[in-house]
This record gives sequence, structure tokens and C-alpha cells, in this order.
Amino acid sequence: MELNRRTFCKSVVFTASLAALTPGSLLASPRKRNIVVGHTAITWSNKDVATAIADIGSVGFYGFETFGEVLESWEQQPGGLGAVLRAHSLPLISAYCAMNLTDASARKEEIAKAVRWASIVKKYGGRVAVIGPNAVDRKTYDFSQHKSTIVDSLNQICQAVTDVGITAALHQHTGTCVESKDETYEILHTVNTKYVRFGPDIGQLTKGGSDAAAVVRDFLPIIEHMHLKDWNGKDDHFAGYCPLGQGKVNVPAVLDLMAGRKLKGMIMVELDYDGKESFVPLKLVQESKQYLQSQGVRFRS
Repeated sequence: MELNRRTFCKSVVFTASLAALTPGSLLASPRKRNIVVGHTAITWSNKDVATAIADIGSVGFYGFETFGEVLESWEQQPGGLGAVLRAHSLPLISAYCAMNLTDASARKEEIAKAVRWASIVKKYGGRVAVIGPNAVDRKTYDFSQHKSTIVDSLNQICQAVTDVGITAALHQHTGTCVESKDETYEILHTVNTKYVRFGPDIGQLTKGGSDAAAVVRDFLPIIEHMHLKDWNGKDDHFAGYCPLGQGKVNVPAVLDLMAGRKLKGMIMVELDYDGKESFVPLKLVQESKQYLQSQGVRFRS
């Protein structure tokens, strides 16, 4: 059959329309994104961290994150958590380190804790301490009254962590002293970014009312770590979060911004889960992996 101009144009329009039906359609071949992704252990309970490592390693993620207190508790066992990580060929990248940033009288103790946890991270080859702000009563909290204390605490804690040889990255968080877009911007524009780097949680940003992609774009030069998370506000068992691609976060835009960047840490997929229903953490992790594959992200074989 002769392919004239009219039939050619119809063919092109039909093919383009069909390919645009879904991001993962057969005709849509996703471009490969130069991105390395790990996974945090928060989808499992802390007592099941060994299972989390086995599952995350089996799915093909490139790295692992747990809490500073979990690392420290495992130090009582031979080989610590490092022995479990080596058994599953999964490197430790980071630890989430909750810190009291609003109480100046607790700063000396918090610095000592940060140094202790950062030293364990370094011992097992990790690179980042994720600094999590302390919880506050958001109904009565006055950020302006605490801003200078938060800034001083971050500067001192993060400098101490840096002196250990570990990168410190602030992680803004809902329900804490650094939650909103304005709070995040004010803090990051005031701290000493030589020591205080940024590790945004894009799901937390969205839940807190921010345009996550815009925040990532604005602070891209100081981002060294990330929690890649989606949020739809529906399921209390996941604090309103959901597997990637099922919520309101513009994940592709964030992936585009992060593609090709060399981070001290890693992009960590994360999904909160309270363990009160019979969801299988591994299945949830696999759903996020499938979405990322549809977006051109590659995994270990």
C-alpha cells in the first residue's frame, strides 16, 4: 500500500496517542535515567531490620538506611549490623539521626550522640547522617522563637558530624520544628551550608503543603541525600504515604532534577508503615521498584 501524506500523518498521530496512554505502555520506551537508588528500613519494624536488609538486597536496590539507634543497638552483637549487610551484599549508606534542635541545654548531649552514631556509620562504610528535627506541638509552635536555636544546633551538630568524616544532611519532617516550606527555606538560607547539607523528603514536603520539585530545584546545589517518597493522604497505616507513582508527588520531575548528580549519600526510596495490617513490606517495595523501572531507573541484577 502506498503511504501518502494523509495516511502517514494519521499513522503518526495514532502511534503518538497510543504511546501516551500510559507511561509504561508497550510503545513508550522510557529513557534510562542515570540514578542510583537505595531503600530505607522504615517499612519494616526495627526488630525486623535483618529481614529488611535481606528483602532490599534481593530486590536489587543499591544501598540501605536505618536509624542511628538501631545501628547502636546492633553494636552489642558480634559484627554488628555490618555482618548482616555483608551477608546480603548491601552497603550501608546512611542513618537517620533524630536530634533535639530546639533545646539549647541539650545541645552538648545531642552533639555527643550525633558523633557516636556518625562514627558507627563510618565504621560500616556509610557516608551520611540524616539529621531529623525533633517533634513539636504544631498547634502552639512558634518557629520565630526557636529559629536561632535551631540554626545554632544544626551548625554545631553538623560540624561535629563532618569532623568525623560523615556528611550531615538536614531532613525536614512533618510534625517537627522544621516542617513547612517557609521554615525549610529560612533554615537553609541561614545555616552554614559548609556543614549543613540538605536531604529532602519529597513525600514529607508534599504532605506539608510544598511543591517538592520546586524545593529540590531551589536547593539542588546542597542536596546530598534524599528520601524518595509518594503521598496520597489516604491510608493511615502508611501515614498517608503510598508506593511510588500512586500519589500526588511529581516523582518524574524530581528524578529529572536528580539524574546524573553525584551525591555523598543516595536517593533512598521510603514508605512508612505501622505494621498493624497484614501488608507485606516486600510487596510494597516491589511496587515502588516497578514504578521506578517504568521511569527508566535501573537496579542491580
